[in-house]
Amino acid sequence: MEEQFILRVPPSVAERIERLLNENASSSADGALDISFSEDGRSGTFMIGNETFPASLLDLPCIVESYKTYDDNVLIKTADVGQIIMVKEEGDTSVEGVEYKHGLTPPMRDARRRRFRREPDLNPEVVARVEKDLLNIMSGGTVERLHVETVAPEAGGQRKKNAPLPSAKPDVPTKSAGGEPERSDSDDSM
Repeated sequence: MEEQFILRVPPSVAERIERLLNENASSSADGALDISFSEDGRSGTFMIGNETFPASLLDLPCIVESYKTYDDNVLIKTADVGQIIMVKEEGDTSVEGVEYKHGLTPPMRDARRRRFRREPDLNPEVVARVEKDLLNIMSGGTVERLHVETVAPEAGGQRKKNAPLPSAKPDVPTKSAGGEPERSDSDDSM
C-alpha cells in the first residue's frame, strides 16, 4: 500500500523543487528537502536547502482519490487522500483551524459551505420516538402519544366559510353497450 500526500508550496519553492527533482541531487545547490512537525502534529517547518518555511497539515473538505496508469488506458486507484501539507512564505498568514475550507481546484472554492449539506440539528429522543411510532403504524398499531392541537378563531375575527363539498353521487350501476349493467368486483361477492 502506498502512502501519499498533497504538498502545496509557493511558486518560488515549486520551481526549486522541480529543479531539484530534474537535476542530479548531488550537483544541486538545494541539497535536501525535509519536513518536520511539532508536538501537535499540525504545524511544522518545511526545509529546502538552508531555507525554512512554515508548514501546516490540514484536512481537505472531501476525500480525493489518487490514480496511476502504466499504459495510458487503464487507471489503477492507489490511495484516498484526505489531508494537505500547506507551505507558506515566511510573511504570509497561516490558515486558521485544522480544516482547509477550499478544495484543490477552483470549482471547490469554499466547498464546505457551498457544496455540502449541513447536518440537521435533531434531538435523538424525538428521532427515536418517531421511529418507534412509524414501526407501530407499519405493524398495524396506532401512535401512542398523539398530540392534537385545536385552534380557536381569533377574538372579533371572522372565520372563513369553507367551500361546500360536492354532493355525493348515488350508487347507480351504469349500463354497458350490451344492455346489462356493469358489475364491479364487489358485486360478485353477493
